[in-house]
Amino acid sequence: MPSTTGPRVRPAAESDLAALVRLRDDAARWMLSRGITGQWRPGELDEDHFRRIMTRGEVWLAEAGGRPVGAWELWWEDEDAWGAQPPVAGYVHRLMVDRAAAAPGTGRLLLSAAERRVAEAGRTRVRLDCLAGNAPLNAYYVDAGYRVVGRKEGKPQPGGPPKSFTLLEKRLG
Repeated sequence: MPSTTGPRVRPAAESDLAALVRLRDDAARWMLSRGITGQWRPGELDEDHFRRIMTRGEVWLAEAGGRPVGAWELWWEDEDAWGAQPPVAGYVHRLMVDRAAAAPGTGRLLLSAAERRVAEAGRTRVRLDCLAGNAPLNAYYVDAGYRVVGRKEGKPQPGGPPKSFTLLEKRLG
């Protein structure tokens, strides 16, 4: 998915697994340094996690200046958070930006790229879930045009205990 402004976005490959783990762990450390303790922890996800996602969904990597500056997962279903749904949405997970290398606004550019990918797949909605207690992140997504449509209590987490999430959705087009 070429970009005329901002980072170049492409599907992640097996050779990107270590970079994806680094991006995720760095994002977790950034959150912890700002007192956001319930969201992510370094070391929770490994290369096998991203490899599994690549087999049933998509993982996208953003590069600028020859280095990874962000990534996200795109799933085509998310029953743990949303229950059984008709195939009208794409589900964005683990939107992450390298705060040391990415230009300001990169997160929004990546979110827009994910929205374009969902639209290209013929789906009309983008859905995501966000830790219920993370008010700044919930506000970030609302500012990006998402609306709160519910809450999911006790959603299973890879590498950790279940957590409660705000469910957000954006209609495309």
